[in-house]
Amino acid sequence: MSPIKDVTGTAFIVAEFRARENEEPHPLYVDRIVPIFLDERTRAEADRISAGFPAAEMNVRLRTRYLDDRLDERLADGCRQVVILGAGLDTRAARKRVPGVAYFEIDDPSTVAFKRNRLAERGFEAPTTFIAGNYVTSGVLPLLEANGFDRDLPSFFIWEGNTMYLTEADALKVLRDLKAGVRRFGISFDYMDKAVVAKTTGEAGTTTFVERFADMGAPWHYGIDDLAAVAAATGLTVTDAVTVGDLHRKFWPGRPLQSIVYEHYSLCTLKP
Repeated sequence: MSPIKDVTGTAFIVAEFRARENEEPHPLYVDRIVPIFLDERTRAEADRISAGFPAAEMNVRLRTRYLDDRLDERLADGCRQVVILGAGLDTRAARKRVPGVAYFEIDDPSTVAFKRNRLAERGFEAPTTFIAGNYVTSGVLPLLEANGFDRDLPSFFIWEGNTMYLTEADALKVLRDLKAGVRRFGISFDYMDKAVVAKTTGEAGTTTFVERFADMGAPWHYGIDDLAAVAAATGLTVTDAVTVGDLHRKFWPGRPLQSIVYEHYSLCTLKP
């Protein structure tokens, strides 16, 4: 069986958090595939992070639901291609399979190899085109077009858990390149505000969480305070934007918000 070489990798932590929603009596979503990527060690590492900062886990669950909902809308509208940037252990290609819709996933070679092998070992068909590469250095569209992507078909991009790791210039370039090169598309992504990235929220738990990711080799660089300015700078329009706090109140109205980070972390959808 394909070994898990780095249980502290962010992809495994996110996958663990996502999998735990399956245990809820009324889950926000159901993901029966993600557990095949996990083991006792990944669970222990996720437990360690969640115990110190429970909001980390809740953020992942809520953003998964938001992005699932946006994807469902795009599929209902006739989307023909779905691209998942920095896909990690995303399972939407299997969970949201629709005849005639092509999925593309871009991530680093080691993550792609592990995911492809584990799916095959467990007998799951991988209804997606795996692309091993760095979309920042190589460019999103060159990687996609080398693997069968059609710029003229209506497409939807999911950019989950990525923007904070990029520089502002790199993040804006991704959006500008899509605007210039894809005929019809939408993109949904999550982002932290600048106070979280700068560790100036005043909440110790949030600061410790950011520092922990830096210690794992995944420092955060980019925060967004003015989404409208980002849209204007890239020629796009904001069609939807919510804080994770908004989602928390919508889906879990009886639960208290245990961290201010819920109001500093947002999701949005943009289109030309």
